[in-house]
Amino acid sequence: WLNMVERFFRDLTVNRLQRDAFKSLEKLLAAIAGYIVGHNAAPKPFIWTAKAGDILAKVTRARKALANNSPSV
Repeated sequence: WLNMVERFFRDLTVNRLQRDAFKSLEKLLAAIAGYIVGHNAAPKPFIWTAKAGDILAKVTRARKALANNSPSV
């Protein structure tokens, strides 16, 4: 789900914020709020395509990598 959050902020940046100049915090916040309203007007469900076994294997590999790279205390 973290990738979906990252994608949302990327889309917000690219589609609404990147080529605009905001002269006040209020205008920036209004632009973000407007984007969210538009984004929520036509919601699309997230369809999970990864298999549970693949996800758990990835978590196991990540834990081993972290354990091997963590400094001794």
